[in-house]
Amino acid sequence: MMDLNTLKQFMVVARLEHLSRAADELHIAQPSLSRTIARLESELGTPLFNRSGRLRLNDAGKLFRDHVERSLGELEAGRRAVAEAGNQGPGTVRLASETFLTLTGPLAAYKQAHPSIEIELHWSLAEDMTRLLRAQDVDLCVASQPIHAEGLKSTPLFDEAVGVGTPLDHPLADRTSVSIDELADQPFVTAREGHWLRRLLDRLFAARDLTPKIVCEVDELTAIAGLIGAGLGIGLVPSFARHFAFARHSTTRAPLTWIAVDNPDCRRRVTLYWGADSHLPTAARLMRTTITNWDWNTDGPQTQRPRTTPEPARQPQA
Repeated sequence: MMDLNTLKQFMVVARLEHLSRAADELHIAQPSLSRTIARLESELGTPLFNRSGRLRLNDAGKLFRDHVERSLGELEAGRRAVAEAGNQGPGTVRLASETFLTLTGPLAAYKQAHPSIEIELHWSLAEDMTRLLRAQDVDLCVASQPIHAEGLKSTPLFDEAVGVGTPLDHPLADRTSVSIDELADQPFVTAREGHWLRRLLDRLFAARDLTPKIVCEVDELTAIAGLIGAGLGIGLVPSFARHFAFARHSTTRAPLTWIAVDNPDCRRRVTLYWGADSHLPTAARLMRTTITNWDWNTDGPQTQRPRTTPEPARQPQA
């Protein structure tokens, strides 16, 4: 009979679709893991993976994975609910995001208001957030690109322009706006594939039948700003980030300038997600309230006025 450990091992293999890497992550021998998967398939009476060439989850495996994901999530939710009901500690909130630069303000305010609650932060691509929420591996996710999946609830946080960052001595540095065509031959510093910034760059160029010239891939916006300032290239930078990393005449921040992109699709829309069927613990509900009530215009808690969506002022057109 399948047990909890077998199901957990199956989920790792299903996620990685690679027995050796799954065995390494689980710290077990690959032959042992192979036997576990074989016994599970025998018990279910059907293969869960296609084994012609690379290991791939088949339709039966995907169906089983979705059920196991929800079941394990419910077990974890039950454990946390019992702990909360028994007052076993102040609780923990688990938050996943593509970048935490945007969230430093609300996270600091939350920790100050609830110092005894532990905060677990998980960096995640948007494409992995549905799985994390369904499995209840995290309570909340903040994504800078839409997540189209059933079983999730969401609330928009803010919408902002994304511009181009360049070194101060770059030929485009004195421009108030640029078009995508003008950026076609420029070297780009950007994020890895899957990150919202990279997807936006690829989408903007693909719409003009162009391919960006990428010279450097990194993971975090602050690193991108530093590499742009070092002269390695230019890059897309959201308006929110430029207040932390940019300043045209600053001596303490990266020596960069921010230029508006003459394209209405060069924006990001930041959204908070959570599981529609999950019972959020108190710590997570408090975090959700802190984030949804944050004033993104002033980067501070809301006062006695409704929340607004920030719209950074564009530099005047030439």
